[in-house]
Amino acid sequence: MQNVATEFDTIAAISTPPGEGGISIIRISGSKAIDAASKLYRGKDLRKVAGNTINYGHVYDPDSDEEVDEVMVSVMRAPRTYTKENIIEINCHGGIVATNRILQLILGLGVRLAKPGEFTERAFLNGRIDLSQAEAVMDLIRAKTDQSMKVALNQLDGNLSHLIANLRQDILDVLAQVEVNIDYPEYDDVETMTTKLLKEKAVEVKSEVQQLLKTAKQGKVLRDGLATAIVGHPNVGKSSILNLLLHEDKAIVTDVAGTTRDVIEEYVNVQGVPLKLVDTAGIHETNDKVEKIGVERSQKALEVADLVILVLDSSVELRDEDRKLLKQTSGMKRIVVLNKSDLTSKIDQNELQSYVDSTEIVHSSAVNPLGTKDLEERIAKLFFAGSIENSGNNIMVTNARHIGLLKQSEEALNSVLSGIEMGMPVDLLQIDMTRAWDLLGEITGDSYQDELLDQLFSQFCLGK
Repeated sequence: MQNVATEFDTIAAISTPPGEGGISIIRISGSKAIDAASKLYRGKDLRKVAGNTINYGHVYDPDSDEEVDEVMVSVMRAPRTYTKENIIEINCHGGIVATNRILQLILGLGVRLAKPGEFTERAFLNGRIDLSQAEAVMDLIRAKTDQSMKVALNQLDGNLSHLIANLRQDILDVLAQVEVNIDYPEYDDVETMTTKLLKEKAVEVKSEVQQLLKTAKQGKVLRDGLATAIVGHPNVGKSSILNLLLHEDKAIVTDVAGTTRDVIEEYVNVQGVPLKLVDTAGIHETNDKVEKIGVERSQKALEVADLVILVLDSSVELRDEDRKLLKQTSGMKRIVVLNKSDLTSKIDQNELQSYVDSTEIVHSSAVNPLGTKDLEERIAKLFFAGSIENSGNNIMVTNARHIGLLKQSEEALNSVLSGIEMGMPVDLLQIDMTRAWDLLGEITGDSYQDELLDQLFSQFCLGK
C-alpha cells in the first residue's frame, strides 16, 4: 500500500442524501479543490485560510455574477484529510435546486464528478486506510442497530487490520527463518528444526484464524440482518405481530381474512439483532389470481428465510394449512407464536407438541402485547444464546469476503500441517505457507487486483 498521496484529478460530489433538508454538503477533493472553490466563493480568501477551518460567505456564479446561496465552507489541507488530498466541503441550504446548482458550477471549472465510493477509494490508495477499513465505512453507513454500528467502528478503528498484520508478520518471520536454515545449514538436523518451526507457526496462526471464524456467523447476522418470514394462515394475526415488533402500525390490520395480499418488508432492531421482517400473505389454497401471486411470494420468502415466525390462531383448532406449515418448517430455525392468547385456547396441545418442541412456542396477543418481549428474547437466544459474543481479540468478522479469505487461509495452513505429516520437502511447505500470507493480505488490501477495487467501491454511495 502506498504511503504518499497519488496524483489524481480533482473530483466533486454531493455527500448528503438527495431531497429537502436543513443542509446539503458538496465535497471536493484533489490538488485543485481550493482553487476551484475560490472561484465561486466570496468571503475570506480560501487559499490563505488555515486548514481545518470553516468559513462563512456566499457562492456566486462566476459568469453571471449572480448570488447562488449563503454557505459555510470547510477547508482541509493535505495530508491531514480523509483522502490525504486537499478537501473542500461546501455547506449550503438543503434542497435539490441550490445543491445541484453549486455542483454544476464546480463541474464547470474542470472538476470531475466523482464515481460511487471514489473518495474512500482514494483514502485507500493514498494509504489513509486499508481495504478492510474502507469496507467498514460502508458497513457503518448501512448499520441497522447499535451493535452492528459498534462492530463497524471496531473494524474502522483498525482492530481487524492490526490482527491481520500481526499474523502476516508472524508468517513472514518464519518464512525468513526457513530460508536462512535452508541456505546456511549449520546442523545435520536442519530439516527437522525447520519443519518443527513451520508446524509451530502454522498451528499458532491457524488457531487465531479459527478464533476469528467463530465470530463469522454472528457477525454476518449483525451486518446483513436475519431474513425473517412471518407466515401462517390468513387472519391469524401475522400483521399484528409485525406491528408489535416494529412498535408502530405499519401493516393494515382488520378482521377480514386476506387483508395482506403481498409481502411487506421492514427492518427492526431486536436486542441488537437486525431483523429483515417479511410479513407474508396468508398461505392457503385460493383461486383468486392476486392472492395466488401473494401466496407464491410467501412460499419463496419462507424458502430463503434465516428465521421463521409461524403464527397460529390459538382460538381455533389446527387447520390443514397449519399442519402443512408445521411440517414444512420442521428443522428450520423457527418460533411458533400462539396468537390471540387472550381468547380461550382451542388448539389440541397434544397434537401441537407432536409437531413442535415446547421451547419453540411463544404466546402473544394484540390486546396484551407483553408476549412481544418473550418473542424478542427468544429470537436473540436462538441466534446469540442470549448475548452477542466477540472473539478473544474483541473483533468480530462480518464481511463475506473476509470470511471467505479466512477460510481459504485456514485451508492453506491445513495443507502445511498435512504436508508435514506426510514428510513433504520444506520448499513445498513454503508454498502453502506463502499462500496463507497472501490470502490474509487480500483482507487488508496489501495484495489486491484492480477488478476487486472496482467491484467493492462501486457498491458505495455517491459522495463517500
